[in-house]
Amino acid sequence: MKLRPVSNPPNPWASTEVEYLEEIPPARLEVYEDATRSILAHNDSPDVGFSWSVNPYRGCQHACAYCYARPGHEYLGFGAGTDFEAKLVVKPEAPRLLREAFDKPSWKGELVAFSGVTDCYQPLEASLRLTRGCLEVCAEYRNPVGIITKGALVERDVDVLQTLVREAHASVAITLPFHDEAVARALEPWAPSPRRRLRIIEALARAGIPVAVAVAPVIPGLNDQDIARVLSAAREAGARSAFYVLLRLPGPVKQVFEERLRAVLPLRAERVLHRIRETRGGELYDARFGTRKRGEGLYAQTVEQLFRTTARRLGFDRAAWDAAGEGTTFRRPPKAGSQLSLL
Repeated sequence: MKLRPVSNPPNPWASTEVEYLEEIPPARLEVYEDATRSILAHNDSPDVGFSWSVNPYRGCQHACAYCYARPGHEYLGFGAGTDFEAKLVVKPEAPRLLREAFDKPSWKGELVAFSGVTDCYQPLEASLRLTRGCLEVCAEYRNPVGIITKGALVERDVDVLQTLVREAHASVAITLPFHDEAVARALEPWAPSPRRRLRIIEALARAGIPVAVAVAPVIPGLNDQDIARVLSAAREAGARSAFYVLLRLPGPVKQVFEERLRAVLPLRAERVLHRIRETRGGELYDARFGTRKRGEGLYAQTVEQLFRTTARRLGFDRAAWDAAGEGTTFRRPPKAGSQLSLL
């Protein structure tokens, strides 16, 4: 893949949408264009709940120390550490490429997830609007959508999401692993605060958008004690469903996470690392399908039981995009000049 540096990237703060952002990340951003010819990524992992995803961006300004997507930046010739946070790759033709994919006879209208390897509502979206452009294409074709994000910018696109809810299917999962504001700021420094994310849930629910809370990742020995408070606050804000994922530290993420943990939470680092190993057979990561998202051992079982018991008590539904699985709403709009367009 050929990457072309953008000499003067758009200023994500020069916008009326700045109100959606809380703190401004350090001004050290480099943006590269990805001249890819496709936008739909196929997933065949048996423990991921979707088959197709759209990623308008690679890398993420939220700078979460635990992000499992960091290794993907190495395939682009960058590093998985600060490069992942400061050297972003964008797909400026994403909406056009998605429309072309939907026009192919092979496309049957399966659910499309935003996003699999980054946050589709990170700050750069405020000016580039690639995620919104792709959602508008999904609405035009009535293709079902599922979104996972921390970004408050999702509130901007409520109008498109309402159209999708009405004519196809759309749901949003807000990632909220922490209740403690200080711990959240330490490990996900440029993401919206937990308090702000609860307001996102409230705004989406009020607009009639099905919204879930993703307690992800659960970091053993650090935020497992937050599970009940996060679920309770999210339910009160209007979340209908909930799910969790145990911390995943594939490849270089182990080093990034441990370095950040020791730097920002030095007194808790050893205990946390010990607990992580306790859920991973003595290692920091276990890549096996079926266990990588839940872990194993007594401590992992305790986390799962706590989550399930609390979610059941609060009345959460099953957190999946099941509503998109029965039949299909997908329709290709008539082309200009076709017989149908005259009716």
